[in-house]
Amino acid sequence: MKSTPLLFLVAAALSTYLWAADPDANPNIEQMHKDYMAPMSQMSESMHKGVMADDPDVAFASGMLAHHEGAVAMAKVQLKYGKDAQMRKLAENVIKTQEAEIVEMKAWLAKHPASGH
Repeated sequence: MKSTPLLFLVAAALSTYLWAADPDANPNIEQMHKDYMAPMSQMSESMHKGVMADDPDVAFASGMLAHHEGAVAMAKVQLKYGKDAQMRKLAENVIKTQEAEIVEMKAWLAKHPASGH
């Protein structure tokens, strides 16, 4: 039957709509999206600025610093909204490991200031 793929698409769209429209399903979805987008926007801008350093090592550290800070912020959003034990554990590990690397990169960058952008 040729209409089967269309039927599946309609069913998937309808179930997604009903899930999103049901406040009991996920009452904070709009705020969750805002909370995820804020660090994403900041991370993107900061990474771009960081990798523009003339020194390739400074560019790497600056870009990765912004990336790690964004990842930590996103992991905190996951812990705020997420329910899955595996994803919560992953978020906790992201925070733990990347916060340590953030400290390391900040210390290195303090000793190796960027020259030119």
